[in-house]
Amino acid sequence: VCVVDMLTRAGLLSRAKEFIQEMPIEPDALVWRTLLSACVVHKNLEIGEFAAHYLVELEPEDSATYVLLSNLYAVCRKWDARDRTRQKMKEKGVKKEPGQSWIEVRNSIHSFYVGDQNHPLSNEIHEHFQDLTKQASEIGYVQDCFSLLNEAQQEQKDPTIFIHSEKLAISFGLLSLPTTMPINVMKNLRVCNDCHDWIKFVSKVSNREIIVRDAYRFHHFEEGSCSCKDYW
Repeated sequence: VCVVDMLTRAGLLSRAKEFIQEMPIEPDALVWRTLLSACVVHKNLEIGEFAAHYLVELEPEDSATYVLLSNLYAVCRKWDARDRTRQKMKEKGVKKEPGQSWIEVRNSIHSFYVGDQNHPLSNEIHEHFQDLTKQASEIGYVQDCFSLLNEAQQEQKDPTIFIHSEKLAISFGLLSLPTTMPINVMKNLRVCNDCHDWIKFVSKVSNREIIVRDAYRFHHFEEGSCSCKDYW
């Protein structure tokens, strides 16, 4: 995995693919997922589809593969292919696990879902989220709606669909924790591209250290950058 990760970070996707094919042992799902994730970053449709094929064979019930492949089609603006991938998920009975994030504040665990409005401080959290997003936009943040929806669908969807659980958890943490404390959040799924960008900008405008543990790795955000160097 380390070699594949290094090659893909350098943009050498074809070499990474060759390395995997030449491995003396059967590559596991983590290896193929690393390659597929890099293909989303580099918008490499051909190698991404190749990696997804093997991932589906290894883990046919894992929704993460279909989500990553859908994201690849989305960043490549292949909407029909993305819709077919989601339809295939339905036909196979593969359900995407709802995104959920957790943060500990004053010895209590607080949980959030997409667009969550059930928290006692929901109004304050959403207001602070909007304020953070405005500040982030002023220094360059642009919401990546297309990683989720195409142009036609955007107008039909509730805007809260773009407020992923980690955004709410971080907004709550910034409201509730002392300015000297880092924000620590856990998420059960991979952080999407838009949320990753948003957290980078928020770490800068808030001048806070933000640590997010998602399904794949730790992300250490500080002063507008992430420890993963945008590969995860």
